[in-house]
Order: sequence, then C-alpha cells, then structure tokens
Amino acid sequence: MFKFCFQMDTDLHSNYMREAIRLANNNIKNGGGPFGAIIVQDNEIIGRGVNRVTANSDPTAHAEVNAIREAALHLKTFDLSNCSIYTSCEPCPMCLGAIYWARISTIYYGNAKKDAAQIGFDDQFIYDEIKKPLAARKIPTQQLLKLEAISTFSSWAASDDKIEY
Repeated sequence: MFKFCFQMDTDLHSNYMREAIRLANNNIKNGGGPFGAIIVQDNEIIGRGVNRVTANSDPTAHAEVNAIREAALHLKTFDLSNCSIYTSCEPCPMCLGAIYWARISTIYYGNAKKDAAQIGFDDQFIYDEIKKPLAARKIPTQQLLKLEAISTFSSWAASDDKIEY
C-alpha cells in the first residue's frame, strides 16, 4: 500500500524542502509556529500548510494537516496515495496519523523530533501515552454505551452507498 521511492532528482527534493522551510520561516513572521509543509504530486505542489495553532486557536492546525486539507480539496479526494509530503520537521503523532490516513506515499522532513523538543515542541509524552493501557493514561478514558454505539457500525456495514476509506 505504501511505496517508498527516492528516484527523484536530489535537487528537486532539496527545492521542495526549501519551500517547506520558507513557509515555516514566513509563518513565524506572521504570528504562527515554526513549521511548514507542502504536498507534491507529479512534480507539482498541490498543497501548502503552515502551523496556525495559536493564530487560529485550533490545536489541529499543524502544517502537515493544513497541507493535507489543501491537497485533498485540490484533488477532490481523501486519497493522496500518489503524493509526497515535505515538512520542515518530523511529523508529530497527530500529523503522522493524518499522513497515514491520507495514504501519502513518502515523507521527507528537515528537523528531527529531537530538534523540536529542544525548542519546546516535545511530543514524546504522546508517543509514551499511546503505548500505555487505557487505565494507565494521563487522561481518564472510559467506554460508554457500547451496545448503543455499535449500531452505527452495523448501519455502516449494511450501507450500499458507503465510500470505504
């Protein structure tokens, strides 16, 4: 399902990464976080995103998520399997999940998550939380109304007009 190919010209990769870095730098000047991302399909940038978490009061407004949203709108599909993402920093757990759900084929990043942690963007606690059983997690989590909730899955499974993803 996921292919990892690095056959593209190295200069082209570098240029795309420079665009993600340029977006991050410009975003800092515009009151946003130091993150930028682009999505490329067939050597064309089809999505750009910057971190607007604080500017938009939206904890999901990470650069990668915003780039995915723009690319999906551009292509009019949720399936970005023929695309690559270039991001100024290694994706956080949320963004990594979004990248997988979007089926993006390849990830290229500039700064590592350790670099981000050094300036206050440390996501390690989330990676650690995911590994824990529900009862041991920091945020209390409790299942409710499973027998009622399962009806939504039954309806989905029986639907003839669903679009599977």
